[in-house]
Amino acid sequence: MDAIDLRAAGTALRDSAPLVHCLTNTVVQTITANALLAIGAAPAMVDDPAEAGEFAAVASAVLVNVGTVQQRTAEAMRLAARTAGEVGTPWVLDPVAVGGLTFRTELAADLVELRPTVVRGNASEVLALAGAGKGGRGVESTDSPEAALETAQELARRTGGVVAVSGPVDVVTDGDRVVRVGGGSPLLTRTTGAGCALGGIVAAYAATTGDPLIAVVAAHAHVALAAEAAAGLAAGPGTFAALWLDALDAVDGDALARADVRSA
Repeated sequence: MDAIDLRAAGTALRDSAPLVHCLTNTVVQTITANALLAIGAAPAMVDDPAEAGEFAAVASAVLVNVGTVQQRTAEAMRLAARTAGEVGTPWVLDPVAVGGLTFRTELAADLVELRPTVVRGNASEVLALAGAGKGGRGVESTDSPEAALETAQELARRTGGVVAVSGPVDVVTDGDRVVRVGGGSPLLTRTTGAGCALGGIVAAYAATTGDPLIAVVAAHAHVALAAEAAAGLAAGPGTFAALWLDALDAVDGDALARADVRSA
């Protein structure tokens, strides 16, 4: 596999300012919106069934995150995902805590059948989504990205999209190609909503980068680079969260070209 240069992906995102339709959980709406603004995207939180399908048709990309799902938002998610598929809008499924609870697990299974452009989660979530595990401890993974790689490849082939497994080293695959993204900081795991915000950033890159695999790799590299910069200045998780948003804003195409990206 040829070396990956992410410079063009970073430039395209800044030039395009994609509109990202976020159906996400109530805990992380603010940090997701702020992270999208920091990278140059425009967030919109439209999660009523009366509007979700209509808005998905005009958005640049859609994020579906099942973190605090309810009956009403589940309906909106199905409508938005179905519409996105019909009009060719890229959409991202973040199967938060899937496996441990029946309602969200069944919803995520329905959404997978709508063929998301990207599935992004931790190893336990990806394994559970594919029917190969029972999920982690709430939102925390009890499995490693490498342990989920084969399942992630099979899931990517099934959906025709890309699967990203987050961890100390993120693993991204389209069923054939495999890319690993290093860097980041453990402080990301102590910042509420950082992983969910990553889902929104993935959607933004998917809207502006022609190759979904490159888009997902660029998003993970962007988050990792910003985390490294923020961690070098932070006194702890509180200051890290604010510094991370600043660092997201500072990452550009040239910085992405220097990211720790390893092609298999």
